[in-house]
Amino acid sequence: MEYDVLVIGAGAAGLMTAIVAGGRGRRVLVVDHANRAGKKILMSGGGRCNFTNTATAPANFISANPHFCKSALARYTPWDFIAMVDRHRIAWHEKSPGQLFCDESSKQIVRMLLDECAAAGVRVETGCAVSHLRAAAGGFACDTPLGHVRAASLVVATGGLSIPSLGATGFGYAVAEQFGHAVLPVRAGLVPLTLSGKHQERFEGLAGVALPVEARANGSAFRDAMLFTHRGLSGPAILQISSYWEPGTDLRVDLLPGRDAADALREGRAERPAAELKTVLSGLLPRRLAERLCEVWLPSKPMRQYRDAELNGIGAQLSDWPVVCSGTEGYRTAEVTLGGVDTDEVSSSTMMSRRQHGLYFVGEVLDVTGHLGGYNFQWAWASGHAAGLAT
Repeated sequence: MEYDVLVIGAGAAGLMTAIVAGGRGRRVLVVDHANRAGKKILMSGGGRCNFTNTATAPANFISANPHFCKSALARYTPWDFIAMVDRHRIAWHEKSPGQLFCDESSKQIVRMLLDECAAAGVRVETGCAVSHLRAAAGGFACDTPLGHVRAASLVVATGGLSIPSLGATGFGYAVAEQFGHAVLPVRAGLVPLTLSGKHQERFEGLAGVALPVEARANGSAFRDAMLFTHRGLSGPAILQISSYWEPGTDLRVDLLPGRDAADALREGRAERPAAELKTVLSGLLPRRLAERLCEVWLPSKPMRQYRDAELNGIGAQLSDWPVVCSGTEGYRTAEVTLGGVDTDEVSSSTMMSRRQHGLYFVGEVLDVTGHLGGYNFQWAWASGHAAGLAT
């Protein structure tokens, strides 16, 4: 079978590449070893797909080369994707500032992409693994359950290692290395953090407690909700900082973000001098957490017995609480994979390899990782669009 473009991976980036290339009259085949297209799209956003973020900017992405994503993001914006969504009459809403979700179901986004593929004459085949991939005269060749396939251009849109239950594998990295590309170290990102030993025991019984915090690590900070789990910490603030935290890295949490904790405690003392610290803290933090803090770290006594210096010290602790994490929950629950194909060997305008003509990398397989909130989808759309125009 002869095609102009072979896309490996029927996820967000692969389908977008195929739509754009097919729209240019290219003969496109998309293959995926999974049993259906867009599996990660389907489960995203609690089944409603946070399909973009209107605040998308290069600063929302992590990469060894922070400039790499600029060209593609500038050429295909969130508003371009919104126009496609609107054209298909898919209702959407803004859940948090910039974060756009389907009103109904993420299935609508997958259906839209497959309908766009069909309109562009793109063939999409699932349950179709690739083997014996190699460079051949005029392009590339491989074997599939469909038979022998040859194509002038090869697009690797296989994603990363996150959520292996959806079919994630390291195939894309292996292809990159096969053609002489460096693959930067990979690890789980946007992932819950785990506690162990005494650090876990101290927070035992707090699973389900959530509160707004500012989480800080390695010079980055995110203000959002934190959730205690049976294994450690989760919630948007923790998922965000997990992409910057590594074992051995200092993690600090401001339990009263945007407030002067010492001032709040002095106000509590003035208003309720006979109340104990744990009671006053229960008015500032979730009660179960406040009680645990006083059980383990902060001796509780009537507020009138605290001097200003003591309250200043407690306030400083609450604003810069050290958390000793043992690791992450790993790829099993990670939303993204950090690291990947070194972008120094890929064109930022076309996504084509600088080592092998006609070879393209798009989406998560590249060393470009977005923050939580629709940014990774926008990178998939933008990088796919760039490749689709060039294949």
